[in-house]
This record gives sequence, structure tokens and C-alpha cells, in this order.
Amino acid sequence: NITMGDMLEDVIRDREEIKDQIRSLKELKEMAASYGYDISGPAKDVREAMQWIYFGYLGAIKEQNGAAMSIGRNSTFLDIYAERDLRNGTYTEEQIQEFVDHFIMKLRMVRFARIHEYNNLFTGDPVWTTESIGGMGTDGRTLVSKMSFRYLHTLTNLGPAPEPNLTVLWSPRMPIGFRRFCAKLSIETSSIQYENDELMRPNSGDDYAIACCVSPMRIGKEMQFFGARSNLAKCLLYAINGGVDEKLKRQIGPKYRPITSEYLDFDEVWEKFDDMMEWLAGVYVNALNIIHYMHDKYAYEKLEMALHDRKVTRWFATGIAGLSVVADSLSAIKYAKVKPIRDENGIAVDFEIEGEFPKYGNDDDRVDSLASMVVSTFMNKVRKHPTYRQSVPTMSLLTITSNVVYGTATGSTPDGRKAGQAFAPGANPMHGRDSHGAVASLSSVAKMPWRDCSDGISNTFSIVPDALGKSGETFVSVGDFDIELDPSQLPNSNTNFACSEPNVTIKEDK
Repeated sequence: NITMGDMLEDVIRDREEIKDQIRSLKELKEMAASYGYDISGPAKDVREAMQWIYFGYLGAIKEQNGAAMSIGRNSTFLDIYAERDLRNGTYTEEQIQEFVDHFIMKLRMVRFARIHEYNNLFTGDPVWTTESIGGMGTDGRTLVSKMSFRYLHTLTNLGPAPEPNLTVLWSPRMPIGFRRFCAKLSIETSSIQYENDELMRPNSGDDYAIACCVSPMRIGKEMQFFGARSNLAKCLLYAINGGVDEKLKRQIGPKYRPITSEYLDFDEVWEKFDDMMEWLAGVYVNALNIIHYMHDKYAYEKLEMALHDRKVTRWFATGIAGLSVVADSLSAIKYAKVKPIRDENGIAVDFEIEGEFPKYGNDDDRVDSLASMVVSTFMNKVRKHPTYRQSVPTMSLLTITSNVVYGTATGSTPDGRKAGQAFAPGANPMHGRDSHGAVASLSSVAKMPWRDCSDGISNTFSIVPDALGKSGETFVSVGDFDIELDPSQLPNSNTNFACSEPNVTIKEDK
């Protein structure tokens, strides 16, 4: 009855997709049977519960084409089985931890049979098997469980690894013991991602998880059309060169009048950049519409969608690459003097900078406001265009693995970055330009407007002991979380903070 009515395009498509989903569930049962398991009934204990989840994940990634596949928010759910088995004496704590270790090992070993185009886009063969851990319920109860500790403890038992992407949904209201445990493992392994549960829970409820790297979605009720990033640094060069690609030497963008002045004028550059972003937004959304239509037509991910509700909210993911490069370039043009170096055809292929200019990542509103303006301006241009299946456009500031690829394809930029140099990942400041310490760097990132990049803001944060102070002992407070650290005992730490509004204070003790 749910697909009866007038046989119009949407109804016909729903009928066909539901048929495919039912068939895929039967195929999943056959796959599990080939391993000796009958998943037609409920799991009887924690071991089977993990195995059933893994079968669903394995079946889903077998039929998808290799973009990203997160696994959800399983640790709190699985703890129900674990607690029952502990009470009944079915398994010991040591056995349950071993099950978790084996589960995580399987998730570390999965590989995608990526098509050539995807391999060209990503670096390091990422899978983004993101597992969301912790957070708080909307009723005020914590969602931290013993299984939350067990998942993170695999970093000790197995050693650190980028996969699965263990992501703590951070709230200052979580138990202090768990927050201290997270801090300890971050220092020891540099392998935990943190996302702001306080920011996402009001929008997504408490039954959400992180998809891909930083995208919050209600489990089983929302899905995302994944999209590559738009290279705004290259778009800025198109604006300067009248739509001519600085590397290909060909007219790619609209044939606008190029800038021919000896020095770049901010108002002129912004006007042309604004026009070029208008063009790029249209090309970008149209390209993604074609990609997602063709993907559903020829490679519909039927098992993944069979494990969702019948009707889902569809997000249309877009993104920005090179944000800090653009912000610093605009800042250099506005506050210093930037002279284009043109080749024999008049194409700006390099830039000379005279004077100093504020750089993104130092809590300086002069340049941070430029970055924020670029984000909101481009997102509003994206919103003008209709999207496939009435999906809702969102944006992320995320290039954790593809920042090298985007940088390779981009010529020298007005901020002093040279041709081919990698972009900073995500919303990070450009390498080495955040000179005012950790707090200032994080504060610049926190100014990015969440309403215009609600798909996620990623900041990969590296810190060395000296960044916490020069004395023998340093006291660090992150939000309400306090811990005393001896800098001489700390290894270098590399931690990814996503969707985070930092509240960090650093002061020297003694």
C-alpha cells in the first residue's frame, strides 16, 4: 500500500528501489550463511550482536563504490548485550574486550575497490569507518557506557591506527573518568577525533552518528549524497585571470575581463571573485546532480538503504577546499601590496608580496572575517540551485586527505603559497602561519559560521609539549575538562577536532 497510487516517477522509483532493497536483504542473509551464521533471527549475545553488525557493514561496502562508509554509533547499543552476558556469566570482561578487539581489527582491514577517479582524489587509502562514541542523551543521561571504554581501549591493545575513525562526541557533561580516559589516550596515541555533541545534539537529537568524517546524521533516518570539494583557491585565480586556468593555460571558466593592473585591488578582486563563485556554484551543483543521478541509476546502494527507514532525509553535501589559502590571499591583497607576475600570455602565474598582512589562524578578526565571508557567500550561491531528489544542500570545510591533491592542481596564490604546494587540511590555518599559539589557532577555526557549513568543520590539530608552556609543569583547561600535564613526558600529539567550538585556557603553574 505504501507505493500505491498514481504511477508517476517518484512512485515508480520507490517501488523499484524497495524491490531491490528486499532482494539485497536476502542476499545479505545468504552471505552470512556462507560464513556459517543465520542472521534471520536476533543475536543471542554480544558476540553475535557484533557479528551481525559487521555482516551489515561488510555487505554494504561490498556493493558501494568506495567513497566513504561509516559504521554508526554502536558502542552504547552493544553494551546492553555485554552487560547481560556479564550478569549471566556467559562471557568474562576479558572475553568481551577480545571480541571488541577482533571487531576493530576487521574494521581496520576493510578496503574499497575504488575506481581510478577516486584513487586520484584521495591520499592514503582512507575508508572513514567512523564509529561515534559517547555524548549525552536529550534527557540528560550520559550515553557513555563500558563499551565506550572498550572501543577506545583497542588503541592500547592494538596500537594506534587511523581506521576506524574513533570519534568521541564531546560534552562537558560526560563522566569525568571518561573524559580523562580520552585525554590520556589522545596523548598516548594521537588517534581520537572529537566532535561537539553540544552543538550537534540540538539539531540532530541524541540518536545520531558521524558519517564520512564530520557529518552528523540521524541514524537510519538520514543519508548523504557525498560530493567532492570545490577548489576556491583555484576559483580565485580564475577571477584574476579571467577564467583562464593558470596551469592548463586554457579558458575553463567564463571569459571575464582579467585583472591587468600592476597591483591587485581588493574591491576589484572581490567583485570578480564573487562573480566567479557564482559560476562555480552552478557548475558544481549541476555536476553533483549528474553524478548522483547516474550513481542511483547504475550503482544504487540497495543494501545500505535497506538498513535505513523507507523515507529518509537526503543531504546534498558540498564543500570547500583551500579556505585558508583564499582567506590569506584576500588578506594579503587588502592589507599588503600584491603584484602579479605574468607570463608571456598575460596569465598571473606567481605573486610578489610587499609588506605584512594578518594570517588566518591567529585569532585576528581582520582575516578571520574574510574566511567567514567566503564560506557564507559561497554557501548562499550553492543554495540557489535545485538539487537531486529535493535533497538539502549542506557544506563542509573538510579536505583531510585530498588537500595534497587539490594543492597539486593549483598554481601559485596571492598569499605566497607556491604552485603545487599542498593546501592546509580542512579549516586549518596554512602550514606554519598560526604563530600565536594553540588557543588563537583554534579560535580562528571556531569563528567559521556553523549555519553555513553544518556538514562539518574539520581541524587537524598538532601540538608539541612546548605549545603548552615553557615551565616544568603546565596546567591546561579545555572547556570544563582540566588535567595537569608534565610537558617533558608528552609525545607529539596529532588530534583531529571536528565541529568544535574550543573553550581553551592555558596558564603556567609555578
